[in-house]
Amino acid sequence: MSAPGFWDKPETAQDVGRKRARVEKRIASGEAINSKAEELEVLLELQREGEHVDSDIEQLVSQLEAEATSIEMTMKLSGEHDERDVILAIHPGAGGTESQDWAEMLLRMYLRYAERKGWSAEIVDYQAGEEAGLKSVTVMVRGDYAYGYMKSEHGVHRLVRISPFDAAKRRHTSFASVYVYPDIDEEIEIEINDKDLRVDTYRSSGAGGQHVNVTDSAVRITHLPSGVVVTCQNERSQHKNRDVAMKLLRSKLYQLEVEKRQEDQEKLEGEKKDIAFGSQIRSYVMQPYQMIKDLRTGYEVGDVQRVMDGDLDGFVEAYLAAGARKTAD
Repeated sequence: MSAPGFWDKPETAQDVGRKRARVEKRIASGEAINSKAEELEVLLELQREGEHVDSDIEQLVSQLEAEATSIEMTMKLSGEHDERDVILAIHPGAGGTESQDWAEMLLRMYLRYAERKGWSAEIVDYQAGEEAGLKSVTVMVRGDYAYGYMKSEHGVHRLVRISPFDAAKRRHTSFASVYVYPDIDEEIEIEINDKDLRVDTYRSSGAGGQHVNVTDSAVRITHLPSGVVVTCQNERSQHKNRDVAMKLLRSKLYQLEVEKRQEDQEKLEGEKKDIAFGSQIRSYVMQPYQMIKDLRTGYEVGDVQRVMDGDLDGFVEAYLAAGARKTAD
């Protein structure tokens, strides 16, 4: 970072700065555990001498366990792109207002989860539903190992509840798809030809002051060979929205290629996944009883509200642990 001209490329400099911060955080975690371990030895010695330090020991052991668990989680995040930022997209399934409201609930859950983790989250595209909820949303989440933690959320999420939109108060089942992509950097080559792109501009919608609905600043890019469509309306200028949309497109095309290679590899090995990529992964039941269950790991929680408020660590840890066991096997 002290090299001449380092700050001439702000984006590259910021990326290196984030990598440095991750390394410093790991070093600080190791030093903190060493320090607490030494403190624990002192307390144990005092206890042997008859001092009443049981509560101090219990508190310190609890802190050590929490920090060790956190480091263990980080060690499980060893995938190729686990340390990267993440692009999160949510789309409601069939069912109109019910599913659109469910998609909005999932968005709130993930924004709360990002807040708990100390990450930043920026909504780059938001299409509101007619009556409630949303038709689609794309969020850029930036933080340490954001993709590694959130890759567990990729798939179809199922909700069972008494519908607030049904006057007869009947129970409804709704679905929403969550797509999770790593925010790949410029070092990864994804060839995109201009002739393969259709670029449309339109007026932004939603909150945003006088600028919104005045100029055609929002951008929609369609990649004709694959049919992938990306949009961005968050930035104030059409140029910036196009840059963000191209970033989203590159990440989606890269993820599609990764999935294709995984499928080809499975065919060669004669394997079949228990849960296919993009199929139902988790069930959220609010009535007649309360239970959230991950169908891949079997992990379940009875406190639905706590999870909807962003407490996803149990599900993430179970997913990473299952992946680690599979790798070991």
